[in-house]
Amino acid sequence: MSKTDKDILTTADTAKLLGVSVRTAQLLIEGGTVSSWKTPGGHRRVYRADVMALIESGERTEPPSRSATVVVIGAASRLPIYAGQFAQVPECTTEMYEDVLAALVAVGSIRPHMVVVDAGSEGALRSALLHSLASNPLLATSKIIVVATPPGLSSLPDRVAQVPDVASAVAAVRASLRDDQSFTLDDGELGFPIALNERQRLVALERAGLVDTLPEEAFDRLTWLAAQSLDAPIALLTLLTPTRQWFKSKIGLDLTETPRSWGFCNHTILQKQVFSVPNLAEDPRFADNPAVKGEGGFRFYAGAPVLDQDGFVVGSLCVIDRSPRVIDERGERIIMALAALASDEVRLRALDRKLRTTHARP
Repeated sequence: MSKTDKDILTTADTAKLLGVSVRTAQLLIEGGTVSSWKTPGGHRRVYRADVMALIESGERTEPPSRSATVVVIGAASRLPIYAGQFAQVPECTTEMYEDVLAALVAVGSIRPHMVVVDAGSEGALRSALLHSLASNPLLATSKIIVVATPPGLSSLPDRVAQVPDVASAVAAVRASLRDDQSFTLDDGELGFPIALNERQRLVALERAGLVDTLPEEAFDRLTWLAAQSLDAPIALLTLLTPTRQWFKSKIGLDLTETPRSWGFCNHTILQKQVFSVPNLAEDPRFADNPAVKGEGGFRFYAGAPVLDQDGFVVGSLCVIDRSPRVIDERGERIIMALAALASDEVRLRALDRKLRTTHARP
């Protein structure tokens, strides 16, 4: 029996039925919570029956919570090796621990995406640690891998994977971070890079609840400080949606948003440190950008990533100038510090929402 038009819903129809925002419905559809297909024109469609079944099941109608944090436990002499390798993995945030007790406290509160244990020469001790991690119910969804197999490291739990070296561990982390299904933005041919876990990042951004909200003094202070400290005419706190670069806070710019394809911050969110371009007009990645071309266009950019409580990069804090310039070490430290403060503000809001939800429960 063929389906009628009333049996088939658009994303907006789905959002209305579920009582959520259109963006949340889009993420639920893209994440597979609601089955869908694409029309020849590239638009998502779902069956009303599938949406009603989700409502009747009582399941959560919000994007699932994931983590992009990786905890590494190892000897002090080994941790710098991991830090160097993970510096090339923009899709995750890493926390390094030499002290096992501190690590156990951290993983219990963070509930990371993965725990990497460097066995080193302490096979027997690491074996006990791995059994403790594998049996911890709080880590049921966290992956656990051990690096190297010295004497004394044996009879590991089934859920613990073994890899021979640090490079293999980093490769395993990158593979596990990748979105579990193909992901495309609706802009057609992209003119900017995206992370391996871009869909998960967008879910985290939606969960943060900051896009299209009113200005807030806490964020405005940070962009003001960035502009003043670096003598920059423009400072922004940007959030990157699938199609827009939206400014949660802005100094020296009248626009509230631009198409995402214009955003220099597309590159910043794939960095661990400061991303800077001394002269945008001379960089082939940005020379044809509408914000750069012509007289009065932007010339200098420097930004650092802003993270949420789960380690996802939701946006960036940046400064822009209409004249070419080079940022020095002091300037980079200022941007990193202000971006870290912005990240703290994002996390505080998430904690506040969690506490309010907990207190509101009967």
